[in-house]
Order: sequence, then structure tokens, then C-alpha cells
Amino acid sequence: MNTDEQFMKEAYREANKAGCRGEVPIGAVLVKGNSIIAADHNRREELNDATAHAEILVIRQGGTLLGGWRLSGCTLYVTLEPCPMCAGAMVQARLDRLVYGAPDPKAGSAGTLYDIIRDDRLNHCLQVTAGILAEDCASLLRQFFRKKR
Repeated sequence: MNTDEQFMKEAYREANKAGCRGEVPIGAVLVKGNSIIAADHNRREELNDATAHAEILVIRQGGTLLGGWRLSGCTLYVTLEPCPMCAGAMVQARLDRLVYGAPDPKAGSAGTLYDIIRDDRLNHCLQVTAGILAEDCASLLRQFFRKKR
């Protein structure tokens, strides 16, 4: 198993936690070097906060733990391709890299619907690796929404 898969498995574990709590099952981990420095999952319902996406939460934690908002040298792993808000936050945080699992045809902003992450008109672009454990990540979301309907 490669490093991207190992860290995506951690993001998947976070996504499972979200699903068990009635949140949309999306998980994220923020990695610097070979260490996870932050891990979280969607918590919009719990926090009554529309911005409490997994990616936003780990970016906030990372800034606190590293002592600054610039997260250069970090990679964010997330089970679903980021939405426009999260993609914009990643650009603003100056992350080096994004690794995501399943594509999001309705809001994906790392190449599927939009490509905010790599838009060279912005002040920063990220390297993107897509499709790591994509089927596992997509399956978790399908199961969650099947139960909701």
C-alpha cells in the first residue's frame, strides 16, 4: 500500500465517524511530512455551521497547530472532491497538494465541475491527485444517502 492510500484510509475512517453521527460522510486529514497533523470530518449538523466541512476544519486545526495560516509543505487528503468553498480555502491556505477519493459531479472544484485548485489566475495552485480509494469513498456516500431516502 502506498502512502497516499494509507492517509486516505485515515480520511475514510473520519468519514465513517461523520456517517455514524448523521453527518454527510466526508473525512479529511492534513499531513505534513509523513505525519498527520489534523483529522476531522463533516460536522455541519453538530456545529450548526454551514462552513464546518471536513476540509475547512482540518485547515483551521492545521493553522492553529503550526502557528500560522500558511500551510506550505502540507497535503490535504479528503474522501470527496472539494466544493468551491473548500477549494478556495485550500488555495488561500497555500497547501502544496490535494489528494481526493471520489469525484463530485455536482460541486467538484478540483477538475470535475470547476478547477479552482489549479486556476492559474489565482495567487496559488495545488498539485492534485484524484481517485485514491475512489470506489470505497463513493460507496460510503451512496450508502449514507440510500438510508436517508
